[in-house]
Amino acid sequence: MQERIKRQMDFLREIDKLKIIGRQNYLADGSRKEDDAEHSWHLALCALVLQEYMPDPVNVSRTVELVLVHDLVEIWAGDAYAYDIQAQAAQHEKEVKAAEKLFGMLPEDQRTYFQELWEEFEGCKTAEARFARVMDNCQPLLLNDASGGKSWREHGISQEQVYRRNEKVRRWAPEIWAYMESLIQKNVELGNLKK
Repeated sequence: MQERIKRQMDFLREIDKLKIIGRQNYLADGSRKEDDAEHSWHLALCALVLQEYMPDPVNVSRTVELVLVHDLVEIWAGDAYAYDIQAQAAQHEKEVKAAEKLFGMLPEDQRTYFQELWEEFEGCKTAEARFARVMDNCQPLLLNDASGGKSWREHGISQEQVYRRNEKVRRWAPEIWAYMESLIQKNVELGNLKK
């Protein structure tokens, strides 16, 4: 029993590092960029609040598990900016290696469980994984709008890039997409997104 709890505590100590993995999105007030832990927490609450807009029924508890686990691998793989095509191309391979190493810290049963959660999120084959991915796209867009498009302006992001990134949201969650699209259009008009 002592070996099991030691491995679990070591894992919990290690994942505290998620709090220092920076992201490109600013907090809603624009005062600073968010970190991965804040992002994961916000996604979990987004899932609790927005579940009614998914066309297919979802298990929200499962969705929350997915969003809390999906970015843990960035502790060792780092965060790749959503609109950086080169960084995104190399990211999956780095994350696969990081997942194996990070989840390998846990006792075997939990290692398998966390690995399966991460793979489910990545695969987007279940209703819960699709919902989690919708939240993962919706939340940064919401923050970009709230901060006056601060991150989009810094990186010179275009309307077309945002549309491409959110193509699956359009198919998987039409009502959420309609709202997101209104925010995109507003930010194009304000000059926060290039046409």
